[in-house]
Amino acid sequence: MTSYTLPPLRAGRAHALATAILAALLTVTAAHAADTTSTAAATPPTPAPAIGTAHAAASKQLDAVMVSAKNSTRSAVSLSGNEIQKILPGASALQAIKTLPGVLYLTADPWGNNEQNASIYVHGFGQQQLGYTMDGVPLGDQQYGNYNGLSPQRAISSENIANVTLYSGAGDIATASTSNLGGSIATFSSDPDQKMGGRLSQTAGSYGTTRTFARFDTGRFGGDNSAYVSILHQDQRAWDFDGHQGGDQINWKFIHDGEHGKLTFFGDYSDKTEPNEDSVYHGTAAGEGTHLPYTRGFSYPDFQHALGYLNANGSTPTADGNNYQDYYSDAQRTDYLTYLKYDWYITDNITWTNQAYFHHDDGAGVVAGPIQVAGLPTLFNAYFPGQNLKEVFGNSGYAIRTTEYDINRRGFLSNLNWDTGTNQFSAGVWWEHNRVSQARRWYPLDVNDPSASTPYTRPDPSTALITQYINDARSDVIQPYISDQWHITQDFSLQAGAKSSFQYAQGWYPVEPLAGSTSGVTAYPNGSINSHKSFLPQFGGTWDITANDQLFFNVQKNMHQFAIANNMSPWTLGSQATFDLFKRTVKPETAWVTELGLRFNHDLSWGPITGIDGQVSGYHVNFANRLLGISSTSVIGSINPGAGIIANVGSVSTNGADMAATLHFGRHFSFYDALSYNDSRYNDDYTSAGKVIPTAGKKIPGSPTWMDKFIASFHAGRFSAQLVGDAVGKIYATYTDDLHVPGYFLLSAQASYALPFSAGGILKDPQVALNITNLADRQAYQVLVGAASGTYSTYPIAPRQFFVTFSTRF
Repeated sequence: MTSYTLPPLRAGRAHALATAILAALLTVTAAHAADTTSTAAATPPTPAPAIGTAHAAASKQLDAVMVSAKNSTRSAVSLSGNEIQKILPGASALQAIKTLPGVLYLTADPWGNNEQNASIYVHGFGQQQLGYTMDGVPLGDQQYGNYNGLSPQRAISSENIANVTLYSGAGDIATASTSNLGGSIATFSSDPDQKMGGRLSQTAGSYGTTRTFARFDTGRFGGDNSAYVSILHQDQRAWDFDGHQGGDQINWKFIHDGEHGKLTFFGDYSDKTEPNEDSVYHGTAAGEGTHLPYTRGFSYPDFQHALGYLNANGSTPTADGNNYQDYYSDAQRTDYLTYLKYDWYITDNITWTNQAYFHHDDGAGVVAGPIQVAGLPTLFNAYFPGQNLKEVFGNSGYAIRTTEYDINRRGFLSNLNWDTGTNQFSAGVWWEHNRVSQARRWYPLDVNDPSASTPYTRPDPSTALITQYINDARSDVIQPYISDQWHITQDFSLQAGAKSSFQYAQGWYPVEPLAGSTSGVTAYPNGSINSHKSFLPQFGGTWDITANDQLFFNVQKNMHQFAIANNMSPWTLGSQATFDLFKRTVKPETAWVTELGLRFNHDLSWGPITGIDGQVSGYHVNFANRLLGISSTSVIGSINPGAGIIANVGSVSTNGADMAATLHFGRHFSFYDALSYNDSRYNDDYTSAGKVIPTAGKKIPGSPTWMDKFIASFHAGRFSAQLVGDAVGKIYATYTDDLHVPGYFLLSAQASYALPFSAGGILKDPQVALNITNLADRQAYQVLVGAASGTYSTYPIAPRQFFVTFSTRF
């Protein structure tokens, strides 16, 4: 097996940053050692913050897997950080919440880290129609090649997560997002421990996995201060090709919790490299070939195999069709994220919170692939007319394509909360300025120097043979809101509020593609589009039917602002005239979401059953002005996609229901189950190239009608275990429902044992855990939808893998 280490520059950068932060914290801690010791001894540890309330009888039964947020007028379910680590140590926030009702999340690696191969659906809404935050900081719309944020796993190490909350109907009205049509996912970081100490976790397992996490907490010092710093390194060989996924991450958090306010400073550095899976093409469209693999692994680092795969002029085997083999593909991302937050306790009943944040991303998506596929000869001949293209690109038959990203975001959130006893009044505003640049370049792959081209290095832009385009864009978003929850009686309350959403966006192209090089493009457009909704209302209420049963309802309207870059952006239209027409005629997507539900929490004496808690909810959605990108190329995800048409193509109606509950069987066993039903259908046909596409009445593709998840948990003495099941129904794969992929059932398992030794008192709570993912080693498909009929693409699900983790505190 080929070993892999991070490039020296990046590894050195991470080590230097970690050393500097750790040294600073140790210096501060030493300076206040006496105060730290006395204060920590007198002050009990503060539990990690959580949304919602856990079962009241924790001493009599196991904690619930799911927590339902009491007094919220929306469906709000939460998963604790401890439960995330049980699912798989290091699992991403999005991978973990797939156990929650109504959520479909799939990716090609066990942790949910790979972003190109990830898809998420909640109540029929896709990942670009949901909102995502971390400690209130917006994370963007999560599309691959994100232009306005970063993934939760790049924003915070999994081990530092306190909890993740899913608002599966409509996101909280104060959520900082331009995309939360169908709800939002809020990740919260844990606070520093109040006693000095540390945490260590080491995972090893299948495909050479190693994941090392270490955290040092200063404990309470200087009276009101506490802090931590953590460092993470992960590496795993991809399961179907010889590529390594992983990187380094550093988090730090400082809190000053004083009499008059709470100051929080958080920072994140993430440097990741992830070789990607290529999608597999299915269906009846031309170019499929006769070979239909389950995966499309890469030939790297076997350069001789890569050379032998192509014929003399660089063409791929005819039998492979669109499922040809690339040399490699990867995503390289370096992120810096920080925020400074102050909660000012103006009075006992009034708190004013102000939070400033900054995010910088330097990234690239890289593909080293054959030069004779996906319309590339047309592109290359425009730049090198009459030349031997194989010789131009280094005589290997391969070219390296990059999409190079640069994001600079800064923003501010301000929220005023006033609790009068009968009313809880809140008002606030979110502002963000985002400057983003994306460049598409092509580089040679020299047959005489293959070591210069790897998935772990980024080509030097000065050596590019073609700069196809450079797209610069900027936007300012302003979202004010106001809300009041009125407690009419002790048991009944109503909430009403509204927000506004204003986006001022401008895009331009310092570098345009040559005429005739890109399908459908005469010249990419320049210009501005301002989109506004001044009144997005929300109304809801709660009724405590009993002390243990609460009825809630909520009606809310949300809006999805236009993307300013990448997929579905007006600035990817192929001419200025098309852009101007879009600006005059196309409207942003909006959705009315109605929810009605019951959350409950009961102690029981039904034989072995000692308690039940959970939530049942139903919902209806009217989704208007649906946007669809009608591609000018027939191949989904083409390596050189042409310009398409982005148009409003009607509306979607959704009806659905979720049921999630945990049955408790004393202190030793619990069973959680989440059953969900979703019926989302298009209301209209649409027209493409003068042809009517019959989508009216069809179910939306990509999202199943039925899902059921369960977690069976057992605990006795030092031993605990759980079995996780995920049953997903049939999924349609085209807009006209003419093709589908079958449903599947996946299992995973976990067992842990609390070790009885403490190494002379140095170690605290040492534990060893075994995790097995995809226990039955099933093959299942993750659907990539992009055509009306005849064809679709899939990513594979990772096979069975084993992981052993040792964790301890000290």
